[in-house]
This record gives sequence, C-alpha cells and structure tokens, in this order.
Amino acid sequence: MDRTDLDLLSELENGLPLVNEPFKEVGKRLNLSGKEVLERINNLRAEGIIRKFQARINQRQVGISANALVAWKQPGPPGCDIGSLLASFPCITHCYERLPVPGRWEYSVYTVHHGYSRDAVLAEIGDIANRVGVLDYVVLFSTEEFKRVPNVRIRENGCTML
Repeated sequence: MDRTDLDLLSELENGLPLVNEPFKEVGKRLNLSGKEVLERINNLRAEGIIRKFQARINQRQVGISANALVAWKQPGPPGCDIGSLLASFPCITHCYERLPVPGRWEYSVYTVHHGYSRDAVLAEIGDIANRVGVLDYVVLFSTEEFKRVPNVRIRENGCTML
C-alpha cells in the first residue's frame, strides 16, 4: 500500500457520493481517474486489505423511518416451524429463532420489518399474522439508529463479548 491507497481507503470510509459516476468523483479528490480508483480497489481486495465492498442505505435519509422487530409466539407443539413460513415473505428482511424463557417470555421467532410509516408496517404485520394464523405477537418499533459496525469479538477477563 502506498499513500494514495491510504487516502483512497479514507475516502471510501465516508461512503461513495450519490452521483452517476461515484468512482470518477472519488478519483477527482485523489487526482486519479475513475478507472484507477476501481483498479486500486480491486488490488486492495485481491490483497485482502478490503474484505467486502457493499452498499448500505441510510434508511432514515430515504424516508424509511418505521423499523420494527416482531416477536412471534410459536403455535402448537415444538417443531411446528413458522420461521420458514415467515421468512418466505419478501417484506421480511430478517427472521431468526431464539429460545423462549418459560413463564417470562414465550416468544421464540423474530422478524424485522421496514417501512415509511408505522401504520403501513402494522398493516403489513397484521396481514402476515392473518395469513400464517399466528395472532400472538408483539411489535417493537425502534426509536433511533445506532452506528452499524461489524461484530467484533473482544477477550476480556476470559470472556468473549460481541
């Protein structure tokens, strides 16, 4: 890596500009062509310095402000799989299962929903609940978004924390 690579990494950490030719725009800031920016990115990826290059949309900036976690109570006997059914809905971005806490928290399947309004998200969830036949659920809306960072494992006093 040279100084230009370091400067490029610094620019990329700020995100790509929302223009028709973002690599050309980044290149202007570094006195490079858009083609040179892409070549350097590819070289940094090949060397393992950049592991992933992906888009992340700032949902709130595009108007998606209703983000909900839904906890579903598993109907019927254990082994009745509503997770796969829920995960099949295109509007569900995440679906996972956790062990319930008997007598305290009986919900074991969780889904994540995003929308432009709480009313629209609630209507979508209600429709899904009726379609899958699970009417025992809790909707939790987020109130703010925290900075997203990769999961980092830290060893502290012999414990692994995320």
